[in-house]
Amino acid sequence: MPRTKSAKKQMRRAKLATARNRSQRSTLRTALKRLRALAESGGAEGKAAYREAEKQLDRAGRKGLIHSNTAARQKSRLAKRVKA
Repeated sequence: MPRTKSAKKQMRRAKLATARNRSQRSTLRTALKRLRALAESGGAEGKAAYREAEKQLDRAGRKGLIHSNTAARQKSRLAKRVKA
């Protein structure tokens, strides 16, 4: 257990950040799974799913949830998949 006041505060902050990150990561993974399922069919649903996944990837990269280059790479691969 933390002893100092600052260590206790950091523990509280880490707990909140962990919960927030877990939620964001789950949302991102769900959007990616949905897109991969719809990418095969194409059409308007696939494009809408791509826009949602793109938004989630941009946010995750900006917030440091995943590396920004990883987000860019995934977006590129998914765009190629939707286009094909």
